[in-house]
Amino acid sequence: MEKNSAISQRESYHPGQFTEFLWWLATAEKEILVDSVVDRNRYRIIGMTVLATWAFASFTWTYFFSTFVDSVFGAAGLGLFMGFIILTIDRALIKGITKFNKRKIAPLLFRGLLAVTIGTFMAQPAVLYMFDKEIKLQTSLDNEQKKMLKQQELVTLYKAPKEALTKKNEALRSELDLKYEAVQNARNNFLAETDGSGGSGKVGIKDIALAKKTEYQKLDNEYQALLKGYQPQLDSNDAALKEIDQK
Repeated sequence: MEKNSAISQRESYHPGQFTEFLWWLATAEKEILVDSVVDRNRYRIIGMTVLATWAFASFTWTYFFSTFVDSVFGAAGLGLFMGFIILTIDRALIKGITKFNKRKIAPLLFRGLLAVTIGTFMAQPAVLYMFDKEIKLQTSLDNEQKKMLKQQELVTLYKAPKEALTKKNEALRSELDLKYEAVQNARNNFLAETDGSGGSGKVGIKDIALAKKTEYQKLDNEYQALLKGYQPQLDSNDAALKEIDQK
């Protein structure tokens, strides 16, 4: 009568698809659990635990990949792929622990070690999420420090050529300024001689005024020729200095 009752119960019990899925996650055999009333809920709970681990792993790895993958679908696909790997490992570990194992401590240690390893890698996305502001702030500070160090290196690198170009320009401009000052003095002497305020005291273009005009024109021509010869070099030096400043 007991056997007939058990067979009757087995034939009348039909687990739902979600229950069968949980049993599959728990690596349980459907044919055995249909006949075992006591173990049905136990393996359903184990399946829920594995499902939660799978979902959490997929979510955290999706967030992890989203930090450097531009495509949302790409990050989700990679996250689901990593979650599937963790699910496979978890099911394999559960399947390896049975009451028939002679050395039960080995699979338990292996499962514990793998769980710690998986947990460590799964914790990275959570750390990135929780300390997102601090990480961005520290990254910004590090980048600014790197920029300052890079700028100091560039200043040191281009210091010698920049000083050389600056000295060349100063020497050329100093020579031009001296020549221009001589031209201005000659011009002022010529004008003073024409209006009577000069050395001769005579108004108009006289011999002394003509001599001073000739001297003025000579110095002016020399200045124009000197400026024409120095200007390309000054422009070239200025362009080189501008390029150094841009770098």
